[in-house]
Amino acid sequence: MFSVQTTGDDSMIHDLPSSSFLSLPSGVRDEIVGESPALKTILQQVDRVAPTDTTVLILGETGTGKELVARAIHARSRRATRPFIKVNCAAIPASLIASELFGHEKGAFTGAMQRRLGRFEAADGGTIFLDEVGELPMETQIALLRVLQEREFERVGSNHPVSVDVRIVAATNRDLKAAIHAGTFRSDVFYRLNVFPIRVPALRERAGDIPLLVSHMVDRYARKSGKRFTKVAKDVLQLLQSYHWPGNIRELQNVIERAVILSEEDTFTVDRTWIQHDSSFAAGPTGLLAESLAEQERQMIEAALAESRGRISGPLGAAAKLGIPRQTLDSKIVNLQIRKNQFKMQPAN
Repeated sequence: MFSVQTTGDDSMIHDLPSSSFLSLPSGVRDEIVGESPALKTILQQVDRVAPTDTTVLILGETGTGKELVARAIHARSRRATRPFIKVNCAAIPASLIASELFGHEKGAFTGAMQRRLGRFEAADGGTIFLDEVGELPMETQIALLRVLQEREFERVGSNHPVSVDVRIVAATNRDLKAAIHAGTFRSDVFYRLNVFPIRVPALRERAGDIPLLVSHMVDRYARKSGKRFTKVAKDVLQLLQSYHWPGNIRELQNVIERAVILSEEDTFTVDRTWIQHDSSFAAGPTGLLAESLAEQERQMIEAALAESRGRISGPLGAAAKLGIPRQTLDSKIVNLQIRKNQFKMQPAN
């Protein structure tokens, strides 16, 4: 980590302190940076739950580092030498997610030319990380429930159970209780996942860690670009610590990488207009305009749900009628607190 040299100039900050990593293994430890009470609480939770086989649900906004926490749990577990398999549930089409997770038999569907093992079998003996688990379609949630309860599943196109020894770590940026209320997430799956919840705080909740994160990231990107920095302007840290960071650590990484490329000589600087622009963009519409847009969106979604009788996916579903992905519509239903189930009982026009 680069060392910031002190000078007689008040515009330069003092040496940045080294990070607190507790007892996490090297590699994972090098990525989890900070010494705030909130971060130390998370690392203590990781240290306690990792040696067990308990299912863990990691909660937090996008870009907070949920995958790093999952990898830390795996690295501290007795499964550390076995596979760590990551699945982004939001990135796989609903029609393919069951095959991706559980595999399929030859001839199970058009194009299934041979047996294919799924991610759960690939993770046998190790850990599977279900990122964005709140985006799983309902039918796949039922299959996941069986794995959670019995540690077995069936490949698509087969009725023979396959047993696996897999630890499940899931993560989401959604409010799953609200999703249950909206009818897009099963309560029994939630309670099976929510055995040991870990909430990862947003970057704005641990602003005291920003000097350490800046030091770590500047060092990483400087080495990649063949640069060396010894000084950071004091107002830069003040600027970074006062910003809201809607994109959290991922957004901070982008700002630091861009600044490393553009900074000259040995002084690290950040263009203030980047933060001001991003901040105004992140704020979005406010007041009456925001309320009006939300109400219009609610009316359009409810009309599509009524027409499709509560069906979300498929060619006749509400998502297709609105021209948006199913996962996007599910998120909007939750955010707008629309009761999807009420439309299933309405008679067809």
